[in-house]
Amino acid sequence: MEPLTLEGLQLTRYLFLTGKGGVGKTSTASLLAIELADLGKHVLLVSTDPASNLQDVFKMELTEEPAAVPGVEHLFVANFDPEQAAADYKEAVVGPYRGILPDTAVRSMEEQLSGACTVEIAAFDQFTGLLAAPDAKQTYDHIIFDTAPTGHTLRLLSLPNAWNVYLDENTTGTSCLGPLAGLTEKKSQYKEATELLADPAETTLILVARAESSTLTEAAHAYQELRTLGIQNARLIVNGILPVTTSHDTYYQAFWHRQQAALATLPDVFLREVPLFSLPYAPTSLIGVDQLRNWLTVTEHPLESMKREQIDVPTLSRLIDQLDAAGPGVIMTMGKGGVGKTTMASMIAIALTERGHDVVLTTTDPAAHLELTIETNANRHLEISRIDPKVEIDRYTDQVYAAAGELTDEAHALLAEDLKSPCTEEIAVFRAFADTVARANDRYVVIDTAPTGHTLLLLDATESYHQEMERATGDVPKAVKTLLPQLRDANRTHVIITTLAEATPVFEAGRLQEDLRRAGIEPMAWIVNQSFAATATHDLILGHKAEAERPWLEEVDRLSQQMAVVAWQPEPVSGYHHLLALSKG
Repeated sequence: MEPLTLEGLQLTRYLFLTGKGGVGKTSTASLLAIELADLGKHVLLVSTDPASNLQDVFKMELTEEPAAVPGVEHLFVANFDPEQAAADYKEAVVGPYRGILPDTAVRSMEEQLSGACTVEIAAFDQFTGLLAAPDAKQTYDHIIFDTAPTGHTLRLLSLPNAWNVYLDENTTGTSCLGPLAGLTEKKSQYKEATELLADPAETTLILVARAESSTLTEAAHAYQELRTLGIQNARLIVNGILPVTTSHDTYYQAFWHRQQAALATLPDVFLREVPLFSLPYAPTSLIGVDQLRNWLTVTEHPLESMKREQIDVPTLSRLIDQLDAAGPGVIMTMGKGGVGKTTMASMIAIALTERGHDVVLTTTDPAAHLELTIETNANRHLEISRIDPKVEIDRYTDQVYAAAGELTDEAHALLAEDLKSPCTEEIAVFRAFADTVARANDRYVVIDTAPTGHTLLLLDATESYHQEMERATGDVPKAVKTLLPQLRDANRTHVIITTLAEATPVFEAGRLQEDLRRAGIEPMAWIVNQSFAATATHDLILGHKAEAERPWLEEVDRLSQQMAVVAWQPEPVSGYHHLLALSKG
């Protein structure tokens, strides 16, 4: 893996960055934009990410209109707001039905258009509009998009039958196709954009990851999915590589060895097909043009020495005391992938069993391995189970096909793609989830990864709609009908959001909280995991990293009803007794 250089990347006119939340896509996109502009290229950098902090990076207010960046000749930056675009689009689609259809039907339509798919398609609509702008190609040598569309959205937009599906033809309220309603006039624009993405002479896909197994695996999955659509001109940038150092700090040595272990098991697809590049670890926030310009040579700039003291942070044990006092009920850990939901759920479950409570610990996350996290369970009070998403998806898919009856090949392809939606997995596991929650009468049920507020509202709106319209399809069992009232009861259900003390994870956690509040569910607390600010590290690099966490800890404190902080651990967090010890910290 070679250090990042523009010569090595061999970039085309259009650059699309993709990667898991929090890996540094915005910082990487900003760096590339500045480097290209410094070479005299005319560059437009556009963010379509709802969690983008592009305004903070360049210390300027941004809108959809490209703005010149002071101090960087030839660089223009725009910040699209896909959530506002999605809201405007939702109203454009639903508005004509107000006063015509029953209120419950309108609510069902609104909720169908409130999911992540609508936001992504709205973002896709925005940047394809930019690609179609006649003067864009003449004005800019490079157009960089921070956040690329997923394979699912691109496949969905490429299916011709999708353009004939409207909301009034899809009454189940559980489809991902709703966002496509009314976009017929954009069909040629989208077709041109998807062809441009697959043209290696015009487009480079830049996958961004960290030296962590989860983000590298995610990047490999994204590449393989997009490759099937013909998008093969890709590069992988691994962000945040620590330098070799003589530091004997326990935390630094453990961090460095963990990175090397992850890189040693790099997915084969990258070793075979994709050029690999690295970016150095940035111990401070990459805010401002000067910081970004110095990023590639950060190891050549000596850090200012600092004397830091471990900050006093609220501990997880205080939160567990409250759960203990509340009595049996449902505890749900929620958050984006890679923030440590499974570990937090396991810690809480073990701590409660050690206090003599009967606990069921389960997960709906296909990537979670509770048995591997806990390793050995010798406590008779703890029951470990899992809801297998694959089994539930297969069952749900069979039901959908059976209800659909005979289909043309084109319609079958459309339905098959709709069932690949991220929403499908949540809906498919929902009945098993409801059955698990029903066990929380005389015990604690700790659930790693629960359905989002959008999915809860979607199914709630669907049930109301079917009751009024007396539809036979989309029937919802009694366990599901009674589930939402239980989840809204703060005495019986405790939602705990897990995040990291970094910009993107905090932004994403904030959106999750708003999503839950729309469903009438108020999170009990946030846990900030893997915090260097909570450690006793005296390493200079990690000390600066700890200081950079402070504003995000303050932001979590502002957003949450209460918070707990779990320190970054030198050893991998696994094993019953290790988890128990950490829960007391």
